[in-house]
Amino acid sequence: MFFHRTELMDAVLIELDRREDRRGFFARTWDQQLFKEHGLVDRVVQANLSYNHTSGTLRGMHYQKAPYAETKLVRCVRGAIFDVIIDIRPDSPTYKRWIGVELTAENRRALYVPEGFAHGFQTLTDDCEIMYQVSQVYTPGAEGGIRYNDPSFGIQWPLPVSVISEKDAAWPDFAG
Repeated sequence: MFFHRTELMDAVLIELDRREDRRGFFARTWDQQLFKEHGLVDRVVQANLSYNHTSGTLRGMHYQKAPYAETKLVRCVRGAIFDVIIDIRPDSPTYKRWIGVELTAENRRALYVPEGFAHGFQTLTDDCEIMYQVSQVYTPGAEGGIRYNDPSFGIQWPLPVSVISEKDAAWPDFAG
């Protein structure tokens, strides 16, 4: 795996180190020791799959509050998404900044989302599947969110929103 630091403190884009031959390729998608060596959270306690029917579907922006804050490793395994993270750690030098990256089944990249970040994505194709590895068990009472179009951040989504949950559309303006 190749670990590329992003412009947001502690967030990392991960590319596969593919071993190719005439059959195709083999690549490791998770290595606890490598994550530890790169100073990343190396604990995975839960894995989740998100399936989305329609291009333009938006999920997010979600986070878990301490002490249940999660680190996530997000990968699109079918289709393509525009994956967005916002640093909402008040003491961080990249506080309130966001980035968006394209994760696709073809580029096979993953985004490492540290604790203290809000995360969401928009599907760029129909029939998308997204895999998450998560460092904490989901705790409903610790859930938080930021509305996808909160003016505090000005996220530039690539497509009009075609599908969004009532809950995600109703998160309040960020008060941080």
